[in-house]
Amino acid sequence: MKILIIGGGNMGLTYAQSFLRSHITTKNGMMILTRSEERALALTPRDIGRVFCRAEDCIPQSDIVILAVKPQDAPALFEQIRPFAEQQQVFLSIMAGVRMDTIRQALGVTKVVRAMPNLPAQTGSGMTAYTAADEVTRIELVMIQNLLSTTGKAIYVEKESAIDAATAISGSGPAYVYYFMQSMTEAARQLGFSESEAEILVAQTFSGALDLYNSSNFSCNDWIKKVASKGGTTEAALRSFGDNDLQKHIAEGAKAAFSRAVELGK
Repeated sequence: MKILIIGGGNMGLTYAQSFLRSHITTKNGMMILTRSEERALALTPRDIGRVFCRAEDCIPQSDIVILAVKPQDAPALFEQIRPFAEQQQVFLSIMAGVRMDTIRQALGVTKVVRAMPNLPAQTGSGMTAYTAADEVTRIELVMIQNLLSTTGKAIYVEKESAIDAATAISGSGPAYVYYFMQSMTEAARQLGFSESEAEILVAQTFSGALDLYNSSNFSCNDWIKKVASKGGTTEAALRSFGDNDLQKHIAEGAKAAFSRAVELGK
């Protein structure tokens, strides 16, 4: 299987490294298309496949083409690669907000898959939601599932609208976690801890809490009840969160991200 990744940024390189590490393809079968000769020269020594700067040199060789550029660069990219796109190829897009119909019409192809990964894919602990056009075969979907699973967990969703929703939850979600961690770190500093002490306290608390959650079948609410004894310190914090409608504000933030994802698709 020959895979072409268009875009030599963090996500594109993460995929290339993951595919090679998982032996899904070989260095000869792994191709990367960059926007400039300078970038191609910079990537070549990293030995993660063949690197190109001209679409005509690599797209005709590809079985799967991964579109890993910024959404605002999509129109220029489509114009560049349309002459070389072929009907039997599968086009997998990770461009936020760019709809499958837009890709189909812009490239004149039918086999389109749209996915939304997130940043933890860089360490193999990512979360990706994906959907596909009807023309993508079951065998091709299995291939896509295998590719995406090399960077963490991947789930198939029936409706494309769910990709925008996944963008708001798992795609943007790591930033929400870091925002909460940053807030807790600042609170720890205000309570007298040094910067390094605060970071250790918060990072290990998040890591340990997640490990505990993943090691059981208990829900988040179950674990909250286990930690929050009646009349205790945790209950006081949770009451403050409730009084300030924190849960509502978090939900509103996710909805704002969803609205922006839908807007990008227009």
